[in-house]
Amino acid sequence: MAPRKVIITCAVTGSVHTPSMSPHLPVTPDQIAADAIAAAEAGASILHLHARDPKDGRPTADPDVFMQFLPRIKQATDAVINITTGGSSLMTLDQRLAAPLRAEPEMCSLNMGSMNFALFPMLDKPREWQHEWEPKLLEATRDTIFKNTFADMEGVLERLGKGCGTRFEFECYDVGHLYSLAHFRDRGLVSEPLFIQFVLGILGGIGADPDNLVHMKRIADKLFGDSYQFSVLAAGRNQMPLISIAAAMGGNVRVGLEDSLYDGRQLAKSNADQVRRIRGILDGLSLEIATPAEARDMLALKGGDRVAF
Repeated sequence: MAPRKVIITCAVTGSVHTPSMSPHLPVTPDQIAADAIAAAEAGASILHLHARDPKDGRPTADPDVFMQFLPRIKQATDAVINITTGGSSLMTLDQRLAAPLRAEPEMCSLNMGSMNFALFPMLDKPREWQHEWEPKLLEATRDTIFKNTFADMEGVLERLGKGCGTRFEFECYDVGHLYSLAHFRDRGLVSEPLFIQFVLGILGGIGADPDNLVHMKRIADKLFGDSYQFSVLAAGRNQMPLISIAAAMGGNVRVGLEDSLYDGRQLAKSNADQVRRIRGILDGLSLEIATPAEARDMLALKGGDRVAF
C-alpha cells in the first residue's frame, strides 16, 4: 500500500483578522501574492484566498482585486488555488461569488449553513486601531447572521460546481453541517470524493477541543464512509495542537494567517512560517506531504490549466 499523503492548505489572509492585529498580515495584492507563493514553496499544496482593499486592508469581494494576484500566483507555483465563497458575513452572496465566477477555479470553499459567526470578542483585547472600519466590522458580527441558506448553497453548487467545473472544500462549523452535506450528496448535487474541512473554535460553531474533533470525524465516517477526505482548521491558539491531532487521525491540515496570527508564542512573520512548522510536525509523525499534483488526484480536481485566469 502506498504511504498516505497529507494535504497542507494555507489560508493566506482571510477576513477575520485586521491589519492592527499583526504587521505581517498580507493586505495588498503584492503581499498576498508573495505570501501565497512562499507558502507553496514551503509545502502548501492548496492556497485558500480572500482579497482585501489595498488602501486600508478591509475585506473586499471585488474581482478586479483578486485578479491582481491570482494570475501571479498561478504563474509562480503549481499549487491548487482555492477561492473563498464565504468572503465576509457582511457581504451578499452575489458579492461573494463575483470573483470565483470570473476565475472559474479548481476549488472554492463552501460554508455549509447559516450561523452566528462572532468576531466581536476580539474587541476585548486593548489595541490601537489603524483604521476606523476595524472595530466597527468586529462589533457588527454581534448582530449579524452569516447567511448560507439551502437555496444559497444550491445556487453555488449549480453556478460554480456544475457551471464552472469547480469542486469544493466543504466548511463544516458544526455537526449539523455534515448532515446538510449528506443531504446534498443524497440529492446528487455533490460528487465524491468529498473534501470536508472541520472548522473548530469560531464562536457560534463547535468548540476547539479534541473531543469535538473526534465527534466530527465519527459522524463524518457514519455519513460518508470512505468516500471523503477530511481536513481540520482550528482558530487561534488551538491551530497547531488540533491540526496535529487531525494528522495523526488520518486527516489533512490547514494553516495560515486567516486562522491564527501566531507561530508558536510569537507572531508569525509569514504564512510560510506556519507551513514550515506543521511540516516539521508531520515529518516527526513520519507522514508524507502531498504535492499539488497528488492533491489534485486525491480530490479529483479539473487541473490548473482549466481555470479562467
